[in-house]
Amino acid sequence: MRSPLSAPIARDAAIALVIVAVLLAMPLVAPKGLVFVVGTLALHIVFGLSWNLMFGQTGLVSFGHASFFAIGGYFYALVARSFPDLHPLLGFAGAGAFGVVLAIVIGLIALRRSLGVYFAILTLALSQIVYLFLSSFTPLGREDGFTGIRRPVLDMGLFEIDLARGDNYYLFIVLFSTLLCAVVWWVRHSQTGRALRAIQQDPERAAFLGINVAGNRLLAFAIASGVTAVAGALYGPWLQLLTPDVAHWTLSARPILYSLLGGVSSFWGPVVGAAGFAILEYGTRTLHGFSEIIIGSILLAVVLLFPGGILGGLDALRRRSAAPARTAKETVR
Repeated sequence: MRSPLSAPIARDAAIALVIVAVLLAMPLVAPKGLVFVVGTLALHIVFGLSWNLMFGQTGLVSFGHASFFAIGGYFYALVARSFPDLHPLLGFAGAGAFGVVLAIVIGLIALRRSLGVYFAILTLALSQIVYLFLSSFTPLGREDGFTGIRRPVLDMGLFEIDLARGDNYYLFIVLFSTLLCAVVWWVRHSQTGRALRAIQQDPERAAFLGINVAGNRLLAFAIASGVTAVAGALYGPWLQLLTPDVAHWTLSARPILYSLLGGVSSFWGPVVGAAGFAILEYGTRTLHGFSEIIIGSILLAVVLLFPGGILGGLDALRRRSAAPARTAKETVR
């Protein structure tokens, strides 16, 4: 007997395989500039999915998610410079672990005393603190940024992979981002994910049913922050430079836009939103002075026309078009 979850799992796996195949083939058909944009998009998809794991599952709104992106990036860059013989995978894992630990410390304080808009303001304050610290701390380059971040060499035991050669680091980013997205998907569809959805729908009823509301909110915050920190660590060698702007509140707005544009209720919502936003940015890159106006107008129109995001709107249209067919079939019977 087939599990009721087998069809959605197979569908999501097929969609993921198609997306990964397209991304891996990009260096063969696209110019270098577009490949760089797509590599950055892969990291921003992880960024959006991790934020939506909090908001879409537990209702937590963070206005400072970029602080963990910056923390992961600077952590890896500093460790790679201080310990050049350290395996890069340990550096990426260390960035994620540092993000998780920091999120737990912050969450134990913030989530215990404040939720809703108060938690959002606290995370926004955290982001600005990180931004000001990075802008004034000399060992991290201050406003000039952390420069000279090299793309590493992966020692695989029997052979080495130089990620600085050709498109190797791009392929590495795509595969690593796929792994991070799979982690978010697994959490969302696991027993923990079901508990998080129950909390999002009705925290009091979830607590009555024996679900640890505070503990699961903290867990979601920690996982989202750790995944984002790893994405930030991958971003440093990709850009080969990090500036305090990666911690600015304007970058924290990106995953919110991705989720709202694509649809917060679907796992694929932030993916669609990030891709749509990247297409708009790339398509209007030469329209100096008008790019922001055009992008803002389109985003506003989408949000007003489709309150549930692009995927939510498409799903509503599908149900609406299917309704007359069902009515006609029932009439015939």
